[in-house]
Amino acid sequence: MCGIIGYTGKSRNVGQILLEGLKRLEYRGYDSAGLAIVRDGQMITEKTPGKIVKLEESLKEMDISGSLGIAHTRWATHGVPNKVNAHPHYDSRMKIALVHNGIIENYQTLKKSLVAEGHTFVSDTDTEVLAHLIEKFYKGKDLELAVQKALEMVEGTYGILVVSVNEPDKIVGARNVSTVVVGVGDDEYFIASDV
Repeated sequence: MCGIIGYTGKSRNVGQILLEGLKRLEYRGYDSAGLAIVRDGQMITEKTPGKIVKLEESLKEMDISGSLGIAHTRWATHGVPNKVNAHPHYDSRMKIALVHNGIIENYQTLKKSLVAEGHTFVSDTDTEVLAHLIEKFYKGKDLELAVQKALEMVEGTYGILVVSVNEPDKIVGARNVSTVVVGVGDDEYFIASDV
């Protein structure tokens, strides 16, 4: 079990919202935590092993302002709890970031196929396969379609949130068995694995 949260809105600081959300979700995973913020055409990221307080400490010197981002707190199922295996996971160009709650049962088959196509993996997780699958189908302008095509190849459970620097006002969420809930505020939106 892991905790995922995403936020988009202009009225509040995305980094602070994500950290507060992770603290509320920490009971879903203590092994590692991380976040990705899309700002000015770049992916601003930080990941740490351990509890969320360690992530918060590492972010003290970083600018975590912005209007769109995703975050994750992890209970390790594939790969040891370390910085590399912490979420978010990325495509090979760091243009797409993804957080995941669930288990991709056919990840080894998918990974083998993606490696044969030239993809390079850095983690031991099942989740990184999703980021590379989305990259395979993403043409830089329809993240929803790329996510849909990637998920058609996946066997298992998931609640995912995906962002891209090419679409800086969009979070794509999808679920199969795992819970994903959406909150609507005044000119702001939340999406998470728990109310």
